[in-house]
Amino acid sequence: MKDIRQPAHHRRRGTGRLAGPLMALLVILGLSGSTALAAPGGTAQQAGSTVKVPARAMDAVAAMQPSWNLGNTLDAIPDETSWGNPKATRELFKTIRAEGFRSVRIPVTWSAHQSATAPYTVDAAYMSRVKQVVDWALAEDLYVVLNIHHDSWQWISKMPTDHDTVLARFNSLWTQIAERFRDAPRALLFESVNEPQFADATDAQKTKLLNELNVSFHKIVRSSGGGNANRLLVLPTVYCTPDQRLMDDLSATIRKLNDRNLVATVHFYSWYPFSVNMAGGTHYDEAAQNDLNDAFARMRDTFVARGIPVYVGELGLLGYPDHNHPSRVERGEALKYYEHVGYAARLVGVTTALWDPGTWAYLNRETLKWTDPALMAWIKSSWTTRSGTASFDKVFLEKKEPITAKGVTLNLNGTRFRGLWHGETKLVEGRDYTLFDTTRLVLTAGALTRLSGDRAYGVNATLQARFSRGLPWQIEVVTYDEPVLSDATGNTDGLTIPTRYKGDVLSAMEARYGDGSNAGPKDWTVYQEFNATFSPDYPNDTIVLKPEFLDSLRDGELVTLTFNFYSGKKVMYHVKKSGDSVTGTHVVPLS
Repeated sequence: MKDIRQPAHHRRRGTGRLAGPLMALLVILGLSGSTALAAPGGTAQQAGSTVKVPARAMDAVAAMQPSWNLGNTLDAIPDETSWGNPKATRELFKTIRAEGFRSVRIPVTWSAHQSATAPYTVDAAYMSRVKQVVDWALAEDLYVVLNIHHDSWQWISKMPTDHDTVLARFNSLWTQIAERFRDAPRALLFESVNEPQFADATDAQKTKLLNELNVSFHKIVRSSGGGNANRLLVLPTVYCTPDQRLMDDLSATIRKLNDRNLVATVHFYSWYPFSVNMAGGTHYDEAAQNDLNDAFARMRDTFVARGIPVYVGELGLLGYPDHNHPSRVERGEALKYYEHVGYAARLVGVTTALWDPGTWAYLNRETLKWTDPALMAWIKSSWTTRSGTASFDKVFLEKKEPITAKGVTLNLNGTRFRGLWHGETKLVEGRDYTLFDTTRLVLTAGALTRLSGDRAYGVNATLQARFSRGLPWQIEVVTYDEPVLSDATGNTDGLTIPTRYKGDVLSAMEARYGDGSNAGPKDWTVYQEFNATFSPDYPNDTIVLKPEFLDSLRDGELVTLTFNFYSGKKVMYHVKKSGDSVTGTHVVPLS
């Protein structure tokens, strides 16, 4: 099987909002930021800011928890609004601070605003805009991490074959950034490069090249003087991946630099199959949980235990949430991940920065409201406590069958179960449910009959399992029957399969050729990537097979698809591509 922990980029598109004319004038004059004053002990204090940065790097990074990313904004290509978000405002940072975040990461892609030839000058207006945004965040008493972002794959990745040009451009860029921000307060951190990568290079070459960039970055910033003399500097692993070998390489660089103001950074998007829902990763199962526990233990042992603070500069799931598409990760399974990762960060003592790509995900940048307040409640709760969960967030009742007792297994996470509620009504233990061995919660047939009512397809009732602390866990009572798929015709631009879901929820799609081999663009797994190769369309009662999947199929060969549903049902379907044409045929069940 191929390596399934793969790096990811985050790119979107869209519209913008203009800053006020007075502020625009101040930017042109170079007066948009507050003046920085030298403070005792070599620190710098931003006028109008109350952030007191601890002298010790470990304490300073701890004070940055929790953190948030201004994703797909200044890192968008070519301009700030190109990927669907409005221009950043000071009100945005005021909102982030009020919501409990203590720091922000401001990713910046410089390539479209920097000359690609010597002396590699950054456009003055763009540099001023970056400074304006940074100053707004600092003025709201937030720590700020400023970096070089998608430049990593746009031109820095060419370093193996164009070494001198890339290094000269990188050095020039950091020279200009360091000079512009040399007198900013110590609450501003610099991150050398996001997800560094090097095309067509061996592992050893990647290590050597990244070490060269990190060392050069360190030398440039420190030699620029002012507040940069003791500014916290953030250094990444290759790809920002938390693999042991890559973290060992970074640890060696940090030891060699012998600087107490260095911070290690990695990213964490969970076990890859779960994060994108492929290769059978439909649940936050033991494999996904172990991947998280192991990754955070490695961060602790490699860095934290040796006095090196860790900033997890991007945290989340690769395809979740995305309110423009069906959720590829089942909601309850996603909540279990967010609950766990918040606890793990506290347990090992690292600071985490939620990757927020914009309006379609966490914070709506137009309204400055959370797109999914309940999801954010789980994320926020994980910062300070644990919450109980369960093996799943749904109990399925097949409509054609008599109702029988159904149950879930509670994950107490150090809490105590307090009871089960339906709205404001507390269910009665012994009559409505039974609790076995403190964790096995079984709803009686009588309670389920009452809760399912007329047994319409879909969610009939929502229960709350409440615990001694943290948030309640919702359990939906769902009536369903086996979904039915119908014949369809289309082409390689897409095949739309009429589907009667009958209350069920699609979880995965398997694809096999007649000889038993895997079909699809990633033939190392039979399970195809959710939303990339197939996607449910519940409002229109269809399943859509995507061009990425159809283009990959062998011409003229029959492919058997097995659609998996969260009820446990599996429905088979045949697809055949002939040239540009595609036909789909439902398979009659044997029983």
